[in-house]
Amino acid sequence: MNQFGTNDTKAGETGVWLSIITYVLLSTVKIWVGYLTDSAALSADGLNNTTDIIASVAVLIGLKISRKPPDHDHPYGHSRAETIASLVASFIMVSVGLQVLSQAVQSIFSEKTVIPDLTAAWVAVAAALIMYWVYRFNLKVARTTHSQAMMATAQDNRSDALVSVGTAIGIFGAQYGLPWLDPLAALIVGLMIVKTAWDIFRNASHALTDGFDESLLRKLRQTIEHIPGVESIQDIKARIHGANLLLDVVIEVDPLLNVIESHRITERIEEQMLEKHRIQYVHVHVEPKGE
Repeated sequence: MNQFGTNDTKAGETGVWLSIITYVLLSTVKIWVGYLTDSAALSADGLNNTTDIIASVAVLIGLKISRKPPDHDHPYGHSRAETIASLVASFIMVSVGLQVLSQAVQSIFSEKTVIPDLTAAWVAVAAALIMYWVYRFNLKVARTTHSQAMMATAQDNRSDALVSVGTAIGIFGAQYGLPWLDPLAALIVGLMIVKTAWDIFRNASHALTDGFDESLLRKLRQTIEHIPGVESIQDIKARIHGANLLLDVVIEVDPLLNVIESHRITERIEEQMLEKHRIQYVHVHVEPKGE
């Protein structure tokens, strides 16, 4: 079950800094080795990592802004800065993905045949292992903090690890009489970058337009329906606000209950939402049943 709660943004910032440092090192090595070994795929992979640096910086800024407390014109806080950061990251990624695709297509149709040095393949293998470890670290942080921005970062890390695997395969293949595999690997790299960017954009835009998972909403409804004193639910809706979830529910209760008794039911709803779903922001409106 998905759960939402207070986001430990400091843990998220640690994960983003890890990504930034890793990307700086890997992009430098990949572009340098790609140039020395004439590997279009490794150079494309390195270029991909340079954009990841920019995207990670955008996520880091978003996490820092999301830590700001509520103020007079942001009564719900600044948590959506995380989602906006994810959106910015997707724009950066797609622009680079299209550039990589363009260069790969030109290499495929070029009459010049270049077989990259095997060193490029081993660099790609090492990079894949490093990025997979970073992915696992950030995935754990994302699941712990329920941060959309960190989940986007983890997805990007995983994509980069797979990209490096594809790069290595292409370079190894070029060593065995298949030189077209190197630019083909670069083409696949570009497609994977664009696909990852689209997934991040889709999730971020869905959250920013108050889209919500219907299956999770049904689970929230079921929890409230089983609370003693709740006769029925007239309306229930929720929206994602960064790493938090905002829940609005209209319930019907026995019209003979007094104000104090009705209020106790709303308190039980708030307690159950926090205990079972880690939802801290719940607004309950009470209506007398039959009115």
